[in-house]
Amino acid sequence: MSAKKKTVWFEVQEGEGIEECLNRMALEGYTAAGRKEEPLFEEIDGKYVPIRQVIKFKGILLD
Repeated sequence: MSAKKKTVWFEVQEGEGIEECLNRMALEGYTAAGRKEEPLFEEIDGKYVPIRQVIKFKGILLD
C-alpha cells in the first residue's frame, strides 16, 4: 500500500469549475488549505499574451 503525500497541489482543469476541483480533492481525501493563481501566457507575433488564469489549491491530507 502506497502512502499518500501530506500536501498536494490540485490544478483547476480547463472546463472544470472551482467547486468541481474542490470535490475532486475531497474524493481523494484532501481539504483545501491554500490557493494560488498564475497567468498562463502564449507567444503571439513575438509578444507574450495572457490566455487564461491557472488556479491551484493546496490540498492537505485529512486524517
